Amino acid sequence: MTSFRDRVRGVVISTALGDAMGAPIEKLTYEEIKSKYGRVESLMTRWHKMDLPAEVRLGRVRGDGIVTDDTLMTIALMNVYLTEGRHLDAYDMSNEFVKEIAFRKTFVPELNEETLIIDRLFYPEKYIFMRHVLANCDPREGGIGNMVNCGAAMYIAPIGIVNAGHPKAAYDEAILFAMGHQSSYGLEAAGVLAACVAKAFEPGVSVDDIIGTAISLAKDGTKAAIQELTQAARELRPERDNMDKVIEVLQAIMLKYSPMGDDVSRHIDKVGVPSNHYTPSRLWSIEELPMALAFMVLNEGEYYRTILDGVNSGRDTDSIGVMAGVILGAMHGSEVIRKEDIEQLNKVNRLDLCAVADEFSMVAAKIIEDDLRIHEMRKNVVQHKL
Repeated sequence: MTSFRDRVRGVVISTALGDAMGAPIEKLTYEEIKSKYGRVESLMTRWHKMDLPAEVRLGRVRGDGIVTDDTLMTIALMNVYLTEGRHLDAYDMSNEFVKEIAFRKTFVPELNEETLIIDRLFYPEKYIFMRHVLANCDPREGGIGNMVNCGAAMYIAPIGIVNAGHPKAAYDEAILFAMGHQSSYGLEAAGVLAACVAKAFEPGVSVDDIIGTAISLAKDGTKAAIQELTQAARELRPERDNMDKVIEVLQAIMLKYSPMGDDVSRHIDKVGVPSNHYTPSRLWSIEELPMALAFMVLNEGEYYRTILDGVNSGRDTDSIGVMAGVILGAMHGSEVIRKEDIEQLNKVNRLDLCAVADEFSMVAAKIIEDDLRIHEMRKNVVQHKL
């Protein structure tokens, strides 16, 4: 039986793996990836922007296993748990998490220097600093007004770990914490992903069990998108080698819940033009989570094929890879991950992912043990009353 420690390793390493697999092709469409790469199947992939001038690339480098903010913010969240040693809420977003991203330096691989994570963050993630530090908001209202995207869901997996085996508790804690960063369907995705990770820790769990948990907890457009995409993925299993057909079907469905399609880049011609992109709605969903779950269903939980299908589908490739990876990493444990991939991730990012995971697993186990003691005490209270 896969141990708790190995499952935590699976989540942590899979965060970096899915992130680094998708990073070199992020924002390319499915057709552009096919044209430029055929199919990305290795960490040792050259970033499609590497031939552009450094000022256009904002001084960044990617490829060959380099991770992005998805991984850095996941580790930052783990560090908050290491500091607090308990369950979290939006006040911890406003306190320790802000310190992790905006005041404590770490190695940022894309910039190849020790610096603050915020120097690398995209605007919706920098919004955390603006709202909690500059605007001094009520922490529980921090996500109001932000661009609705997958920014909270991409780093939320540690909340699934500290609630392993209790998906509803993971959902609730993820919502309580991430409301300091996101709102609407961006917040909803964080809750559902954390629940999926928590469910994946259960021994003998199946992909269908995880999808069932996601659908039972998801609300509004997120629920509808997951239902429709995962059902389509089941029907597509006989044609799973025909990726043109798979992507055509899944992205056509997703368009009903995320109106951007391939139009994911910002440029001067879009300034001042009204659209529904990234705005709150009860009818919409982020694309990354339903797509990740659909590829899990399509490939019946096969680890590498699911992640690779996800990143090769285009658009927000790194976050799709992360979301599929953390669920399957919890389900299968770290043994499913190739040793050479772990070595490359550690080398290029100056990390020891197993050590990072093991330190966190001890804190997570203690939090879970404390929960179980409280549960037993409550049982005794009820029994005494009866």
